Amino acid sequence: MTATIQSLWRHPIKAHGREALDEVALIAGQCLPGDRVWAVAHEAAKVDSTEWVKCGNFTRAAGSPQLMAISARTEGDRLVLMHPDRPDLRFDPETDEAPFLDWVRPLMPEGRAAPARIIRVPGVGMTDSSWPSLTLCNMATHRAVEQKLGRNLSIHRWRGNIWFDGFPDWAEFDWIGKQVKIGEAILQVRERTTRCLATTANPETGQRDADTLGALEQNWGHKDFSVKAEVIQGGQVRVGDRLELL
Repeated sequence: MTATIQSLWRHPIKAHGREALDEVALIAGQCLPGDRVWAVAHEAAKVDSTEWVKCGNFTRAAGSPQLMAISARTEGDRLVLMHPDRPDLRFDPETDEAPFLDWVRPLMPEGRAAPARIIRVPGVGMTDSSWPSLTLCNMATHRAVEQKLGRNLSIHRWRGNIWFDGFPDWAEFDWIGKQVKIGEAILQVRERTTRCLATTANPETGQRDADTLGALEQNWGHKDFSVKAEVIQGGQVRVGDRLELL
């Protein structure tokens, strides 16, 4: 059985914007290129710029749902962030930290640790796993969650990297320890992705409006959606490519 790649997404700044791709060159032992390159450390964080640290050190949509409504566009060495309640911001995350912090602060709820600085660890993606992961998301599983909630949901609630269609819902959970071939690349599927409150927020409005976690727990006995995989053989991946379970 095979599936077809429906869309490719990266999130240049962890929890601060999504960007669509038509194709991407995956590299063995690395995250999806351009994904979670930066993260926003909050004022209570204990981090430096030399190693991966846990997500609790960063401002995230789990506690700041308005961040879910940010989208992104790369323009050379500049990044453009867009939000329905803020003017577009065009900046260089390496050098324009102050304008970014001024732009994002109004999106933070009262009582949360304020964003303090942009962090980058060279060669390390700031995903929620300490190893170089990307997420594989099954459209059939997404539709199953929609059916239980009785409403349409944006796929952006899950902040996934590679979306495919053609396998039954939840089939991806049986892939742990197995390999998949996508376009020219081969990935090792390593673990399920446990979800947080970020998925309850609408990516168009930044408002919490769907009990995604409740639907997962009540109907399937867990709070997991998608699987994390590691690139073991690099290669070009394009929208429309075939995904094959090896």
